[in-house]
Amino acid sequence: MAENTEVRNEFSKGWTVLLAGVLGVACGASPLPFNVIGFTVEPMIAEFGWSRTQILFPITIFGIIAALLAPFFGSLADKYGVRKVALYSLLAFGLSFAAISLTPTAQASSTLYIYYALWVVVGLIGIGSTPVSWSRAINLWFFKHRGLALGILLLGTSLAAIVVPKLAVWAIENYGWREMFAIVAILPLFVALPIGYFLFREPRPDERPKAILSDSGNLTGVTLRDALRDYRFWLIWLSVAIIAGAFGGAFINLPTMLSDRGLDAQSAASIMGILGVGILGGRLITGALLDRFWQGFVAFPLLCLPALSCYLLLGDDITFFIAAIAGFLLGFAAGAESDLIAYLTGRYFGMANYGKIYGMLYMPFGFFNALSPIIYASVRDNTGSYDSILYVAIFAFVIGGGLLLFLGRYPESFPETEATTTDKLVEV
Repeated sequence: MAENTEVRNEFSKGWTVLLAGVLGVACGASPLPFNVIGFTVEPMIAEFGWSRTQILFPITIFGIIAALLAPFFGSLADKYGVRKVALYSLLAFGLSFAAISLTPTAQASSTLYIYYALWVVVGLIGIGSTPVSWSRAINLWFFKHRGLALGILLLGTSLAAIVVPKLAVWAIENYGWREMFAIVAILPLFVALPIGYFLFREPRPDERPKAILSDSGNLTGVTLRDALRDYRFWLIWLSVAIIAGAFGGAFINLPTMLSDRGLDAQSAASIMGILGVGILGGRLITGALLDRFWQGFVAFPLLCLPALSCYLLLGDDITFFIAAIAGFLLGFAAGAESDLIAYLTGRYFGMANYGKIYGMLYMPFGFFNALSPIIYASVRDNTGSYDSILYVAIFAFVIGGGLLLFLGRYPESFPETEATTTDKLVEV
C-alpha cells in the first residue's frame, strides 16, 4: 500500500511536467527531421535531379553534428537546469527548421550547398530539444515507475510519427516541399514552446524521490570519467550504435522502399503512421516491463522484432497488410531502444552526472541514425534494391540486442556527490 501511494505521489506531482515533456519531445529535433525528409525525395528529384543519397545527406549532417554536441548539451542541462536548455533550444530549432523553406529555387550548383548549410544550423542548435534534455527532468521526478514515465515521455516521438508524415504529405501536395518545413515548424514554436514555458521544470530538492538522493540530500551517481572506465558503458554504447545503424536507414528510406514495391505516397504515409503506433506501444510496454523485470529479459526479444520487419520488406512486391506489420514491428523496437538509453543511464550510472553520460550514450544513437540513411540510399542507388542492406540489418538487430544480456545486475547504490549548480540554484 505504501509503495502504491508513493507511485501515485510521483505521478500526482510530476504529471504536468511529463505532459510538457511529451509535447517537447514530439515537436523537437529528435523526431521531426526524420519524419519529413523521406517525403522530400521525389519532389526534389523532380525539381533538381539530385540523387537520393544527395537528398538524404542533410539528415546525416544534422545527425552527426547533433550527436557530437549531445554531451555538451547534456552538460549544460546538468549545470544550468533542463528548463533553460530545453526551451531555448526548442525555440532555436523551430526557427532554423522553418528557415529550410528559404532554400533557393534556382538550379544552381550552389543550391545544394545552401540547402546543406541550413541543415548544419539545425544540427548546431537543435539537440537541446531532444530527450537528452527532457529525460533528465523526468528521471529526477520519478524512480518507482521511472521506466513507465520515460516510456510516456518518449511517446512524443510516437505522436510525431503518427501525425507529422500526414501533415508533411498534405503540405507538400498543397504548397510544396519548401513550405512544408515552415508548416511543420509551427509545432515546436506554437504548440510545445508555450506549454513548456508554463509547465516544464525540474523538481525542487524536497520534491525528488528519496531513492536518488544521499542521506545529505545530494544526487548520487558516478562521474563521467568513471562511467567511461566501466565495461557496461561500452556494451550499451556498442549496442546502441549497432541498432541505430540498422534502424535509421530503414526508417528514413521506408517511404521509398514502399514506393519501389508499388505503394503510393498516401499509403506510405499511412504505414509511417502505423510505425508511429508501434513506437507508442513499444514505449509504454517497454517502460512498464522495465519497472518489473531486469532489462536483459526485456530488451533482447524486443530488439529482435525489427529483424522480422527487414525480412518482410525483402523482395519486389509487398501488400499494404504486410507493409503495415513490418512498419509496426520496426516502430515497436524503436520505441524500446529509445526507452532503454535513458533508463539504463539512470539505473547503471545514477543521476549526479546524468546529462553528460546520457549525452555520450546518445552520441552513437544520433551518429549512426544519421549515417545509416545514406548507406541505405547509396545501396539503392548502386544496386537498384534495398535487399542487400536489409539482410545486413537482420543480423545487426539480433547482435545489438544480444549485447545487453551481458550488463549484469543494476548497482544497489552510487557514491555521493557535492550539490550540483542546479541544486544550489533551486535552493536559492
